[in-house]
Amino acid sequence: MNELKNKKHYLGIDISKDTLDLSLIHKSSYGTFKDKKVLNSFNGFKILYSWLLKEKVDLNECLICMEHTGAYGLLLFAWLSQTGIDYCVEPGLEIKRSIGMTRGKSDRVDARRIADYAYTHVEKLKLFKFPSTLMIQIKQSLTYREQMVKIKTALKNSLKSHNEYQKVSGLIKISEQISQQIKEQEKNIKKIENQIVDLINTDKNVKKNFEMAKSVKGIGFVISAFMLVTTNNFTGFENGRKYACYAGVAPFEFVSGTSIRGKTKVSNLGNKKIKALLSNGANSACKYDLELNAYYKRKSKEGKDHKVIINAISCKLINRVFAVVKRQTPYVSIYEQNFA
Repeated sequence: MNELKNKKHYLGIDISKDTLDLSLIHKSSYGTFKDKKVLNSFNGFKILYSWLLKEKVDLNECLICMEHTGAYGLLLFAWLSQTGIDYCVEPGLEIKRSIGMTRGKSDRVDARRIADYAYTHVEKLKLFKFPSTLMIQIKQSLTYREQMVKIKTALKNSLKSHNEYQKVSGLIKISEQISQQIKEQEKNIKKIENQIVDLINTDKNVKKNFEMAKSVKGIGFVISAFMLVTTNNFTGFENGRKYACYAGVAPFEFVSGTSIRGKTKVSNLGNKKIKALLSNGANSACKYDLELNAYYKRKSKEGKDHKVIINAISCKLINRVFAVVKRQTPYVSIYEQNFA
């Protein structure tokens, strides 16, 4: 039974970088909104708290709802978690599609729509579990690493261009400088990766799950670290299937009645970053895992497209990771043992 449906007050918050737009609904007077704007800071949070008390809101009977806005909402999430007020964080697209046709847009209107969404969909909402400080540190480090990799890629592309210029101009200094920058960038990336490992090693449970995930062929350092963060150390998803849906690699049917028979395909609403990483891991696993290599060849002979097979292998990798984490033992390929 969902305890949230007993809430008597619903607060929608539209988050921006500098401000928070608030809209409050009382269950006893649905349809009437009370609005306020505060700063997105600790001082603003104090005003929010005082305003709720002034509106005679019992905080134990209040549910706060907002869209996931990345880094802009982190401070608010942390404050709400420390204060002990129940809150949920929903995808913006989920809220947008639930309210049907709309006209106009403003922060105040968005806050009202979020409050109304919380009231009308309360039975399916789940409380947000704020990640630990360690998970946030790992995520921030991974984001920084990703930025460094993009810079390295840009430098490599630039080097190719200047190497072509060099054939005509004879100027080699620019290419030499770029080559030196690439080497420095590689050192920086390695340094960041070592920092991530050091962070993971500070928690025995996190370290264990990280090592279990890496024991699966095709799942390397980066994918393991991203899975730690996106699953909140494998506590945010019940099973591999749900995580595959989140990653955008799980196939879904497209059928209606007797006339519509669309292709079974994946959703385009998944986490594109983790999907790309898993695809790279699946391509690697096809080379070094005998079972997956045989699976790829069999499906290829059946006429399946390469991307379809890779998505299927990505799902298999996810399920393997969730299995080894659940039983806390490294992955062992029975298939390979049979052919040893």
